[in-house]
Amino acid sequence: MKIGILTHHYINNFGAYLQAYALCKTIKRLYPQDEVFIIHYINIKHFLINTCGWFRYYRGKESFRAWREKVKLPATFARERRRHLPLTRICFSARAVNRLGLDCIVVGSDEVWNYQDKKGNAKIKFAWGLTCRNIIAYAPSVGNSVVSGEVPPYIREGLKRFQAFSARDTLTETFIKELTGKEAARVLDPTFLTEFPKEFLQGIRRPYILFYYCDKLPGEILEEIVSYAKEKGYAIYGAGEYNKIYSGLTVNLTPFQWIGMFREAEFVFTGTFHGTVFSLLNQKQFACFLSNKSRKEKVGALLKGFGMQDRIMGKKEDLPALLERKIDYIKVSQEIDRQKKAGISYLKRSIGTESGQ
Repeated sequence: MKIGILTHHYINNFGAYLQAYALCKTIKRLYPQDEVFIIHYINIKHFLINTCGWFRYYRGKESFRAWREKVKLPATFARERRRHLPLTRICFSARAVNRLGLDCIVVGSDEVWNYQDKKGNAKIKFAWGLTCRNIIAYAPSVGNSVVSGEVPPYIREGLKRFQAFSARDTLTETFIKELTGKEAARVLDPTFLTEFPKEFLQGIRRPYILFYYCDKLPGEILEEIVSYAKEKGYAIYGAGEYNKIYSGLTVNLTPFQWIGMFREAEFVFTGTFHGTVFSLLNQKQFACFLSNKSRKEKVGALLKGFGMQDRIMGKKEDLPALLERKIDYIKVSQEIDRQKKAGISYLKRSIGTESGQ
């Protein structure tokens, strides 16, 4: 059997890369005798906007040295994709994907169904134009898209081609229910389902506090974190990002070095879905500051699933209490294991048994 994964693998983003890697590795583990690929479909508009964005220079926010490291990231991601992802030949259309002769296509994870995102939306992610017999969805997200007004016809028609649905958040479950009348299985993001290679950066001062895209974090809270770090003797780093308060330059990272930054941190502040995921996976003490609707939906649903809504910061946070409040990872790990089994079961059930598994 030939199994293809259709996702946002081509985006120069740590979470996008790692979820594609994880889903591919998980399916290959479940079906070791079969061929498992990342479908190298590229939405040119999405790819160009994302890639060009890394070359923008933010005067006053980043140093020229940091910018020089940042502009290397698209090449770093391209090298890592060639090294670790089993890519098909490049495809720019559903017709080209059909010519791959796949027996099963798994759509997901990531915001592959965020149809109101004009740069990243693609009809093919809703199975429009695909002729594969078995198309399933694993942990897709609609971002903050909702069913309001007239939904484009390609979405309703394309979703009819899916043999099974799952979702990683409540908004996506509702989206599927309203458009298809079917219930979606709730599953974890694929990054929870596998192990990752260990890579570490040299020259990092330990112990340290890690930041990963805490957009619009109030200045007074940031100042309080810096004071806390000085008091405790902690360095401060960013995971693939720059800020003048950081103790060193850790911008141009491979995806596995990025995970390593989480693995070694004492405490993590993040405003993203995968920043939260890898804090959980590495059993870190962490806090989330969520500054837009999409992240509030995605991260909020993830934390609610583990009973951890108290890790979401407010604008007037009691920071000392938050920093000292410890997470009970024995309980969290048990819930992760339970939900992992549900995700694996869904994949086995939905992909099928043509390979004799």
